[in-house]
Amino acid sequence: MSTEDPLSRLRERIDALDHELLRLISARAALAREVADVKAANGDRKFYRPEREAAILRRIKEHNPGPLEGEEITRLFREIMSTCLALEQPLSVAFLGPEGTFTQAAALKHFGHSIRAVPVGDIADVFREVEAGSCAYGVVPVENSTEGVISHTLDLFMGSPLKIAGEVTLRIHHHLMSREADLADIRTLFSHQQSLAQCRGWLDHHLPGAERIAVGSNAQAADMAAAQAGSAAVAGESAAGTYGLKVLAHRIEDEPGNTTRFLVIAKEDSAASGRDKMSLLLACRNEPGGLYRLLAPLAEHHISMTRIESRPSRRGIWDYVFYIDILGHRDEAPVGEALQQLEGASLYFKILGSYPEAVL
Repeated sequence: MSTEDPLSRLRERIDALDHELLRLISARAALAREVADVKAANGDRKFYRPEREAAILRRIKEHNPGPLEGEEITRLFREIMSTCLALEQPLSVAFLGPEGTFTQAAALKHFGHSIRAVPVGDIADVFREVEAGSCAYGVVPVENSTEGVISHTLDLFMGSPLKIAGEVTLRIHHHLMSREADLADIRTLFSHQQSLAQCRGWLDHHLPGAERIAVGSNAQAADMAAAQAGSAAVAGESAAGTYGLKVLAHRIEDEPGNTTRFLVIAKEDSAASGRDKMSLLLACRNEPGGLYRLLAPLAEHHISMTRIESRPSRRGIWDYVFYIDILGHRDEAPVGEALQQLEGASLYFKILGSYPEAVL
């Protein structure tokens, strides 16, 4: 028997499966078009349903038989769903640009690649694009596992009518890239201040003499490094290809588990998906036990609080508001009862949104 026979048979089976996959994906796309027609006939213009997508991806991940990892399976299905959704209505999504930022990577992870991704200059511009209706959704960074909260994002919610419609977490890997071929030739280093902080140990050891210049984004840093001899950038790997740089060192972040959380913002939040979060903005009287009494309804209704951050309210000196994340959805009975009590006890109360937990 020829040694090529087993390999030929395996290839024939793969070819057959490819044809079957093509048939099934085409059938799914045809159904997506039918869904669009039904919605249009009913006057429903909301084609993207974050809660339904999150529930589908969780189910796919839970029933994944392997050998592909759960994250890879969800990535594949998200792209299929993204492509099918584009047949109904392509989504426009604003993100902190330019091209090649981690925020763009988060947007593509959450929505898939079949979107109209719109880079803007700063986080406030993301809010403005969505508020104006130029984009249906926006993606903004909110916290990093090693450097903490991104206060500018939180502050913008105080004056914005937008809601949080989703979240996405992204494992952050920083790479050193340059036109130069040798670390000894690098005199200037560009990156976002958060990235410089996340790579401080590596940079202190390998580039102690290089001037570190904080810029608006890592993609901007890569663009500047491409234009200036003797310089380098710390950025995501995709930026190297975008700006024609060589990666001199991979994964230089000090913490290997470095992760950033991003929020998806929209004019409306999401319906319940079965595994949800809520974000709130609260203020209490500045008195002993004020915060304890304010948060008591959460404990009484057995609701878990996953994060609390304080920020100046900008209404007076030493006056603060609290950003709180809890588990649950506003339409669930225990959460709704707790929210009523919280609102009654707060000097300031604002629901920033109910949304599906990130599907990792």
